[in-house]
Amino acid sequence: MLESFLVTSRETLEASLIVGIVLAYLNRTNNQNYRKTVYYGIAFGILASIISAVIFTFFAGGFEGKAEEIFEGTTMLIGAVLLTTMILWMMQQRHISKEIEGKVERHLMSTQPLFSHVGIFMIIFIAIIREGVETVIFLNAINYASGINFIGGTLGIVAAIIVGYLFFVSTRKINLKKLFNVSSVLLILFAAGLVAHGFHEFEEAGTVSGIISPLFDVNHILNEKGIFGSFLKGLFGYNGNPSLLEAIAYVSYLAIIFVLYRRIESSRVRVSG
Repeated sequence: MLESFLVTSRETLEASLIVGIVLAYLNRTNNQNYRKTVYYGIAFGILASIISAVIFTFFAGGFEGKAEEIFEGTTMLIGAVLLTTMILWMMQQRHISKEIEGKVERHLMSTQPLFSHVGIFMIIFIAIIREGVETVIFLNAINYASGINFIGGTLGIVAAIIVGYLFFVSTRKINLKKLFNVSSVLLILFAAGLVAHGFHEFEEAGTVSGIISPLFDVNHILNEKGIFGSFLKGLFGYNGNPSLLEAIAYVSYLAIIFVLYRRIESSRVRVSG
């Protein structure tokens, strides 16, 4: 449940923040006549996301046996990559409001009102469809790894919309940096689990060797199918009897993320210095 909540809340929050920034800027600059354009962008973005979910589900349902395991493993790895790029991108964004407002301002400066409407529509539409498609991939990856929890996913969407709304009506008193930092740590561990589980699917399909399988077995202490074990499996990719390849994949992913994080922090220090 928590993994579904984290994914949907993080993705929805990013989209809702962009929408909120655009609406707030339009209000501040007395351009309320573009509000309908924003709403159209939201509606078409959601519709396009639903269509992408249907298409993905249709293609996913056509695989069986070895092909299904390879498809599931590939989906998990793609989900991990998208999660990683999303997290690293957010770590580097210190002036997201100025960036979005700058785009809106450039579109409003067009001498043709139609171009202004199209430009603002595309800002919203792309933000919604991007997060929507990523959510589709993430939730399918979760489903293959441990099963989707629709209650957790729905609560994540609702919570993100509420936070996004409060962020703007409360003069931005919500500390989004801390919120993103905490969720980023959990999502990084979740992505590491997806990477390990993706390689596990490839092992099951016989396309790669586990090297040593299992590397160890602690299911008699903490069974991955038990209540707590299932929770750890869904959120952090816990496996009571992993292969050496899975362990290497998990640790290597975390090591790469740590190196990239240190580089981002170093660049911040150089810029501020």
